[in-house]
Order: sequence, then C-alpha cells, then structure tokens
Amino acid sequence: MNKAKKLTEKNVDPNTLSGQTLAYLGDGIYEAAIRRHLIKGGMLKPQNLQRAATHYVSAKAQAGLIAKMLDTGLLTSEEETAYRRGRNAKTHTKAKHTSLATYEMSTGFEAVFGYLDLAGENDRVKELISWCIDEVESEGTSEYVFN
Repeated sequence: MNKAKKLTEKNVDPNTLSGQTLAYLGDGIYEAAIRRHLIKGGMLKPQNLQRAATHYVSAKAQAGLIAKMLDTGLLTSEEETAYRRGRNAKTHTKAKHTSLATYEMSTGFEAVFGYLDLAGENDRVKELISWCIDEVESEGTSEYVFN
C-alpha cells in the first residue's frame, strides 16, 4: 500500500486553478452542506438520504440552480468567471444520465463553490448554499428543466 505524501497547506490563489480543480473542491463542499442539511432536518436513513440528496446535487438540479443564479444576477462578476471556467473546462469523464451541456453547467456550478472556498469567502458560500436549499425546497427552479 502506498503511503500518502505529507503535504503542507498554503494559501492558493483560486484564479490560478483550473475549472476542474475548482469544481472538484466545490462538489465536496456543496455535497457536505446538503448532507448536513438533510440530517439536521431529520432524515436519518441512508436510503432516504441518498434519494433526497439527488433533488439538490444532481447535475440537472445544479444546472437549474446556476441558470437561475445567472438569470437573476445573483452572482458577482468573479463568481460568473469561476462558473464559466468550470463550465468550459475540458472533461475526461462522460456525463451519466444527463446531456453534456447540463453536465458542463453543473461543473460550473461546483466551480463557483470551490472558488469561493479558496478565496476565503465562507459567508458567501453559506449564503449561496442557503439560497440553493430554499430554491430546491420551494421548487423555485421548476421552470428550468435540463436533460
């Protein structure tokens, strides 16, 4: 078994990272927040948690959320740039159960959260996640349908 390399964390300028790297981090941040929300909301059975989580974290859900964020002017210009970097990143994986365009939009959505986290914008991360939860739970993105 290979031993993990010892790493020393340092500040990283998120503007120097690829959209895929930002999305990798953002995916984990958003997923963890949704899992926490579901558990704190009283969902405790793993099979129910997984099913419920897809309403928030599927590529289709994330594409709807980012489309509404863009349409309503919710994002700053820096956040929109992070979104475009993630959306336009060349991927080496194939989208499952969704179109490539939807998958690219969801990657851009995740990149926004990775960007904000590395920029130290923790309050903004919480604000956007709270907005996303409210939108999903009120069906506020029902007019945004993605395949």
